[in-house]
Order: sequence, then C-alpha cells, then structure tokens
Amino acid sequence: MSLRLRLFLILALATGGIWFSAVLWIEHSTRAQVQQVLDARLAEAARMVSSLLSDRRIAMAGEGAPVAIPLDAHGDYAHQLSCQIWSLQGSLVGQSEGAPQAQLSAAHGTGYSESTVDGETWRVYTVENTTLGVRVMVGDSLAVRDKLVSGVIEGLLLPLAVILPLLAAAIWVSVGRGLAPMHRLAEALRLRSPGDLGPLPAGPVPAEMRPMRAALDGLFGRLAKAREAERDFTAFAAHELKTPLAGLRTQAQIARIAPDEATRARALQNIERSVDRTDRMVRQLLELSAVESAGEAPGHADLGCLSEEICADLAPLAEARGVLLRSDVPQGASAPLRASGFLLHAALRNLVENAVQASPEGATVRISLQGGVLRVEDAGPGIPPELRARVCERFVRGTAGGDGSGLGLAIAAAAMERLGGALELPQSTGQGQRAELHLPPA
Repeated sequence: MSLRLRLFLILALATGGIWFSAVLWIEHSTRAQVQQVLDARLAEAARMVSSLLSDRRIAMAGEGAPVAIPLDAHGDYAHQLSCQIWSLQGSLVGQSEGAPQAQLSAAHGTGYSESTVDGETWRVYTVENTTLGVRVMVGDSLAVRDKLVSGVIEGLLLPLAVILPLLAAAIWVSVGRGLAPMHRLAEALRLRSPGDLGPLPAGPVPAEMRPMRAALDGLFGRLAKAREAERDFTAFAAHELKTPLAGLRTQAQIARIAPDEATRARALQNIERSVDRTDRMVRQLLELSAVESAGEAPGHADLGCLSEEICADLAPLAEARGVLLRSDVPQGASAPLRASGFLLHAALRNLVENAVQASPEGATVRISLQGGVLRVEDAGPGIPPELRARVCERFVRGTAGGDGSGLGLAIAAAAMERLGGALELPQSTGQGQRAELHLPPA
C-alpha cells in the first residue's frame, strides 16, 4: 500500500468516524431535548384544558355522548395531540378529534406516564381536577417524536452524502500536495549518478523530512569515506604486494645466473623469504576482510584453550626465529563475547605473531591474563614514539625494517572494536613492548 493511500484511508476513516460520532451525539442530545420540550407542551395543554373546564369555557356533558374539546395549539404539532377527559368514576366526559376510544392512561394523580393503546405507545400527562371530579389526559404518540428526531438526523446525513465525496477528493489532493517534497527528494535521488556521494542540494525542507535528509547525508558521507578507504587500501595492498614480487623476480634472476652454488643458495633463501612474506600478507588481507564482515554470534571464549591453540599454531615460526612462546593463561578462564569468537582469535594471533617477528633470537613471548585484559609481551625494540599515534593504521609498520606488512595491529584493533573491547599499547619503560586486549564487560 502506498503512503499516499495509507494517509488517505487514515484521514478518511478518522473524518468519517468523527462525523458518525457527532451524528450519534446529536441524535442523543436531540432526542433528550425533544422529550423535554414535548413533555412540557403536554403538561401545558393538559393544564390549559383543566383551566378551561374550571372556567366553564368548555361545557361539561352529562350522561351520553362526550363533548368535543377544541385543542388550541401552537404549530403543526397540535394536530398530533390527543386529549381525553374522564370522570373520577371512570366515564368519558370529552375528547379531542382523532383521539383513541380507549383510555389514554390508567395512571391516577397528576404526572407523566406511558401506555400502549391499540398497539401504539403514548406519552401522556394527566391532570386530576378533584374540584370538578375529572381527569384531563393529553398525550402524543412516541412514533411522532421518533419521526421528529429522524428528521433532524436526516438533515445531517443528506448533506453528508454530498459532502463526503468532495471531502474525500480534497483529502486525496491535500495528501498528494503534502507528500510532494518526498517525491521531489526521491526524484533527486533517482537522478544522482552512482559516483555522486555529496550532500543533497540545499533548500527548504519540511520539519518531518529533516531527520531523513540528515540521515541520507550522513550515509553518503560514510559511503564516501568507505570508498576512499577502499581505494587507499587497494593502492596500499598493490604497492605492498609489488615489492615482494619485484624481489622474487630479482632473486630468481640471480639464482639463474649465479656463478657458484653459495650465491644460488642465498638467492633461493631470499626467494623463500619473499614467498613467506607475500603469503603472510595475503593471509592477513583475507583475515582483515573476514574481521570486517564477521557476524554477530554472542557466546563465551575459553581463553586458556585459545592461547594454547595460538601458541601451537605459531610454534614453527617461533622455532625458526629462535623465540620461545609461553602461555600463562590459566585453563578454564573464559570471557563473554558479544560477537564471533573468530574476532578474538584473529586479534590475539596477530599480536603474538607480531611479537615473534619483533623479538630477537633467544627471547620469550609471553601471553598472560590479568582481570579482563589479555597481555602479550615481547623483548623487541618496541614502537617508536613518532609512530605510536598511527601504528594501528593499515600498512603502517611499528618497527623499522623486518618482514611485517603493517596489517597485524590494524586487524587486532578492528577485531576488538567489533567485539566491543579495545586494543591498547602502553608506553614501554625498557626493552620490549606490551600489547593489551581489553575484553568487553559481561
């Protein structure tokens, strides 16, 4: 259902409901007022006839045919009134023209009553004149009163039949004009080129659309930054991959024309090192992509098993560099995670791998747990002060030289951000560097 049709139906139904409620309220109010006014007219007519009898302006009949009562009334309603005069002994003394033959009411005393005569319900006011020994009864049919109320309601409903289509058309047009700014915004978005990620054109905007416009501008800004970061990432990755590939080509040429076996062996060793470096970079690029797209999978991580697994995985690298890996994380230690456990694994593995790469031969890389913080300590040269502010950016190496690609700390920082934790690199006071993974609170 379109928004325009939805708003039209809401407004039309609301208007119809209000109108219908007004009709019910007017019907109830009109019926009460008609009841009050006509009851007063009944009492007035009955008292008038009783007064005329007392003043002997209407002759009292004896035994025999009752006299006719001239009922002077006000307006057409007088023709709907019926009057009867009954003696206190129960004989009919007089009646108005058109009055029923049966007694209008069997009530005694002065007051209002309702009765059914010949299948028709009557509202009757009785005046008991004890001086003359008669009861004066004036009544009207409730059907007449219902007809008066129905006339008022018809006077409301008949214009409704004419006005409602006009009102519906006015609502439809008004809703369309009210949604015109949204259609203009949609048209402006449709005409934008895919590469145009700038803010929407300035201009007057309805207050209700300002949050949506601001959200779109924010989205375009974030997309522009993401596209720029993607371009930079591609350029950096191409550059970083080009360097080892160029080295591979050079070393292969040296190995091909080497004059002796020692030169050839050294060239092949350099080729192997370049392949390892390229392999590590490709793996880290894939890992970075996986970290940025990891889904939500809350759970718990066994930190002891995780650190032991990483130590076992990196043992060949540590052995090749003459570095000892040591895990002091107690078995059974666990931590709640708000996202996939792969993120914590990627963060810790890259920190440990960086520590092994940075440590000199014979050094020890230690993994420990203190409170909710996983620590990785090495005996390397540490991070230079001038690089500390940028060391978690992609392709920024924390140490001079080496075989690193500058992605390890970027991966660890991105993974901890997705987990709701943080990566911190405290300033080292002596030899070595400590990296801390602050786990998210429970």
